[in-house]
Amino acid sequence: MSHERWPKKSLGEVVHLKRGFDLPTSARSEGPYPVVGSAGVSGWHFEKRASGPGVTLGRSGSSMGNATYCPGDFWPLNTTLFVEDFLGNEPYYVYHLLRTIDFTAYNSGSAQPSLNRNYIENIRIPVAPRGAQIRISELAGALDKKIAANERVARTSEELIEALFSPDRSNKQTKLENLCTLRKEQVKPTEVTDPVVAHFSLPAYDADRTPEYVSPCTIKSAKFLVNTSAVLLSKLNPEIPRIWNMTPEPGIPALASTEFLVLEPRKGVSTSELWGVTRQRDFLESLTSKVTGTSKSHQRVRPVEVMTSTVVDPRAFNNERGQAEALSRRAAIARLENRSLTQLRDTLLPKLISGELRIKDAEKQVEDAV
Repeated sequence: MSHERWPKKSLGEVVHLKRGFDLPTSARSEGPYPVVGSAGVSGWHFEKRASGPGVTLGRSGSSMGNATYCPGDFWPLNTTLFVEDFLGNEPYYVYHLLRTIDFTAYNSGSAQPSLNRNYIENIRIPVAPRGAQIRISELAGALDKKIAANERVARTSEELIEALFSPDRSNKQTKLENLCTLRKEQVKPTEVTDPVVAHFSLPAYDADRTPEYVSPCTIKSAKFLVNTSAVLLSKLNPEIPRIWNMTPEPGIPALASTEFLVLEPRKGVSTSELWGVTRQRDFLESLTSKVTGTSKSHQRVRPVEVMTSTVVDPRAFNNERGQAEALSRRAAIARLENRSLTQLRDTLLPKLISGELRIKDAEKQVEDAV
């Protein structure tokens, strides 16, 4: 049964927003304070301009309307609006409240999307009383902490796999083409009849290393069809390592961006081992030295250069190979659980924030999940 909705207020009655401050990259000096831009944390600085806990809102560009929570002091860039005063409201609740607002209708720019604080402060939104805000924040915090803990488990497991196949532990090397083949089968999304596909894209990797589950009709260009376990290695800007150890889910077609190379292990080599050796610094530095392209943001390495590059030979190891598989499973399980937790959070919070869902009902669901 739905609950009576919270009364509505204007955004300007909930928070006081202020434009962030300019800080060129050349003027930054490494320090303890995060530098927060429209897409989130973009670096660190020795000086702060805002006290935490705080919330920023992407003011311009493709991340317009993106909310970022800052638990401590920070420097909000001029590409953001930040909350200067919460006006007595709970900061973590405000963060999730802002995430429920679709700011695209409030774009005040022309060629470049932009938010005007004087324009958006009139947005009418349901606002819970202070006590309910605290309970909603606690629910969201419990889910977010569990998600963060699972991600730490996954990343620690991956770091251990990298350490297992370090060149410091073996001097035996081989060309990458001796360990895998390059899969090139492509498909037009319009030809896929399944209602949902797993889309392995660069943005999805950068976000949380899990694919997006979307209708194939929302994907515009041809993609690689990946129907077996493989390693996806980005050929775009290899100095930013994007290497995905992926296994397709039964019954859900897996489509990968053509910015990835699809590396299918040869017999006797696992994806975990292949992932471990392609994550090594020496290999990644060799790819970076072979890039082509004049634009810094769109440098690519040619597939032939990748396949003929030298890597540590995982077949030279013994016990490490079984350990790599176990660690890989641990990382996969943690991220699979995070997918469910994220879906639960993103389903519950809009209903809680609007007042549609009773808090005690949501508390029971969160308790069962975490």
